[in-house]
Order: sequence, then structure tokens, then C-alpha cells
Amino acid sequence: MLSDALRGKSTYGHLELESGIVAWNEQGQLDQAITHFESAMTWALEQGDSDLWDRAFCNRCAAEMELGRAPEWLPELRQIVLRSSDPENAFLAAYNVAHAYELEKDFTKALFYARIAHDRCAKLRRRDWLAWSKNQTANLLLGQSHFEEACTHYEHALELMPAPPSVQRALILDNLGYCRIVQGRHDEGFTLLFPALRTVRRFGAERYEARVRLSLCWGYLELGRLRRALAHGLRALELADRHNDVESIKNAHYLLGEAYNELGCHDTARDFFTRLQKRFYPDAVHVPELLMAVDVRNLINLKA
Repeated sequence: MLSDALRGKSTYGHLELESGIVAWNEQGQLDQAITHFESAMTWALEQGDSDLWDRAFCNRCAAEMELGRAPEWLPELRQIVLRSSDPENAFLAAYNVAHAYELEKDFTKALFYARIAHDRCAKLRRRDWLAWSKNQTANLLLGQSHFEEACTHYEHALELMPAPPSVQRALILDNLGYCRIVQGRHDEGFTLLFPALRTVRRFGAERYEARVRLSLCWGYLELGRLRRALAHGLRALELADRHNDVESIKNAHYLLGEAYNELGCHDTARDFFTRLQKRFYPDAVHVPELLMAVDVRNLINLKA
């Protein structure tokens, strides 16, 4: 979750914060964004600017989570929620705590902090942040397979999100499109996913392109269009490998194994499932044969 730079500021620290936001928001360059956020934190510490430090820290934590790194800084985020007199920082901290618990699959705690974030955001009257708060709540509902309720929140988030194409808007389109396909509303799903793919490609956000392509892979599997499913799945795996997006790598192996299995390429399917087992489930040697015998889509939720 990103924030705007503090308004009306033009110091080095604030410019570094803004540069980090641009690197993430417009270019999808997470490592570069983290470097800028850390520079802003260093400057803020030297100047004694606690509000800027909190802001940059929240952004850095969000970027670290996107890269799949463990949130060892979770206690500090919780402290910002409690101590910060800046309502924007309190919102960002609560949002990130909720996301950290979401990554740990602790949806009860995640929803608790998501509600705090929503309350802070509602008071700020920031439509863009309220959109992200709605999106977060939808993600948590989707993670628990409450698809219909999640769709309602995603649709509200899109209404609040600025209309011009952006990576943030594309991610919501991706989530909602995936939900619609799972619900069997395939035409609606693809109508949402194709603009999402165009947008992330336009901005060069390859990490997110992998995720949209996995949604498309899922959709084409649902329709039995296996060659198209493979094309998107293989490209998704290539991009996920390039950016070490572990969750997308895992999901790509599930879906590619399923696609090859349905095509009758059983050796190739078993190879994907075996690689999946060795990397993610090393003690469960039975996994490849189990996955060869069941419909993988009944076992996974791409957005959980």
C-alpha cells in the first residue's frame, strides 16, 4: 500500500519518499522503491522528523511484503497504529499490519486491523485510500473463499479508484476478474482481466503481469482452451521466476501441471507436479500422484 508524500514538502527526505512511490506505483520497481524509502528514513532520523520516518517505514514495509520477505518489523507497525498523531500514518500502519497477518493466513487478526484502517481512512476522506481499504477487505474475504461478498467490495473499490489506467486499478480488475471466473461468469471475468493485463504490461510491472496471466490461465482452463492456458501459464512462470515471486511460482506449477494433464501430456504434467512437491512440500512424496488424479482447481485459491 502506497502513500503520497507529505504535502507541501520539498526536502531531500520527502523527495526520496516521492521517488520511491513513483518507482513502485508507475514502474513496478520494488527494490528501487525500497532504496528510496530507506534513504527517506535515514534523512528523517537525522532531522528528527518522526512523521516522515513513520511514513517512509510504512511504505518500505509494504514493499518488503510484496517481495515476500518476512515482516519482522510487525511490532513497530503496531506501535505506529497506537502512537501516531498523524492519521495518514496510522492508516498506513494499520493497513500494513492487516496485510502482514493476511500473508500469515491469520484472517481474524487481518480483518481486525483492516477495520481499523478503514475507520482511519473514512475520516481522511481520501477516495484513493478508501478504495485500497475496500480492496484489502475484499482480498481477505477472497482468501476465505467468500467470493460474492468480495466482489461487492472490489466493485466499490473500482468506483472509488481514479479512472485513468494504473497498476493499482489493474490489480483490482485482476482480483475481481478472477472472482467472476470462479463464479462461472466467464465473459465478465475476461472483460476485466484483459484491461488489467494491458495496463500492467504498459507500465512494465512484470511481477503483477505474472499474477494476471495466472488468472487468465485459470480462466482458459475453465473453458477447456488448454493451449491458451499453457501460453499464459508458461509466461507467468517465466516472469515469476525472474522476480522470485514464490506464491506465483507455486500456483503456476499447479496450473501448468493441470493443463498438461488435461492435454494428455502426462509425463510433462507429472514433472511439474514433482517440481512443485520437491520445492514446496518436500515431506509429502505422494503429492504428484494425488494431483495427477484430481482437478487441481478444486484444491487452490489463486488469491488466498
